[in-house]
Amino acid sequence: MGDGGNRSVRLEMDEVQRAAHTLGIEVTGFEIGRAEDISPAFEMLKGKTEALYLMSTPLLTTNRNRVNILALGARLPTMYGNRDAVELGGLMSYGPDISDLWRRSADYVDKILRGARPTDIPVEQPTKFNLAVNLTTTRMLGLEIPPTLLARADEVIE
Repeated sequence: MGDGGNRSVRLEMDEVQRAAHTLGIEVTGFEIGRAEDISPAFEMLKGKTEALYLMSTPLLTTNRNRVNILALGARLPTMYGNRDAVELGGLMSYGPDISDLWRRSADYVDKILRGARPTDIPVEQPTKFNLAVNLTTTRMLGLEIPPTLLARADEVIE
């Protein structure tokens, strides 16, 4: 699920579709455009889906608490790209460490202030990723997370 008006969501949805196809998983993209679309979206998803991957967009980030409440009500496990939503009741997240990205952005500022031209500085990809799991949500959904996955998690929220 993601904000259909956001170009990066379209690109991410395409990547999710490709990865799902490779794994033999059926994925249906669901685009929303406004906060008012969130509740009706969950009504449409009830009984038709087994889990929900939510894109990291301003619309969903702003409404992550509401999304988590609706997802729990619909008994849908949620997967996010950042840990903030997991702290608020999402099931799990896997994505770049945002704090690390901000620290690394300071290197760019330093280089520019020392005279480097922004166009000469290479774009870097994230190098540190975090897996977070919310055990309270796991129990509420009646799920069992394999111990090997919990052992690999960077953060387990209880």
